[in-house]
Amino acid sequence: MEAFYTLQGEGFHQGRAAYFIRLGGCDVGCSWCDVKESWDALKHPVLSIDKIIAEAKKHPGRLAVVTGGEPLMHDLDALTRALHNAGFENNIETSGSHPLSGTWDWICLSPKKFKAPLPEILPLANELKVVVYNKSDFKWAEDYAAKVSATCKLYLQPEWGKSEKITPLIIDYIKANPQWELSMQLHKYINVP
Repeated sequence: MEAFYTLQGEGFHQGRAAYFIRLGGCDVGCSWCDVKESWDALKHPVLSIDKIIAEAKKHPGRLAVVTGGEPLMHDLDALTRALHNAGFENNIETSGSHPLSGTWDWICLSPKKFKAPLPEILPLANELKVVVYNKSDFKWAEDYAAKVSATCKLYLQPEWGKSEKITPLIIDYIKANPQWELSMQLHKYINVP
């Protein structure tokens, strides 16, 4: 769908320079999705892996973040191999609702109620990032925290449109449950893609 060089705005790698590769196609359908234009893969041009790598190499950062839509709707083996061969660290942001492909340095799992992650992906997650839309999402987050590895980083992130109301609830929750950390979509506050 698009590719751009910016700062990672969320989760463990927040603040790092990153080349984002946003793939078209998503069948999860979150009502609060901020990139609904990514859902229909056929509306976006197909680029060769060589072209993607050539564009990524124009920038000094060597962190590549593959996101979507839902990137695991695609076979990502060749893309991650090419990125690694070009010297990039590979991160993925996924709902985990499709089988894992690709070789990843970091897997950010952001499960969605609309289409659950596959059980085999849960123990592979380096980071669990749960978007909090309402109070019931705290229990749902805990349910998934119990299914990931003990070393998985745990993040709660307010849904952007409700962040003014939800952020204070998350702060209180983290103070009472310090195994969680706050993720705030920094890129939206500093107005970068």
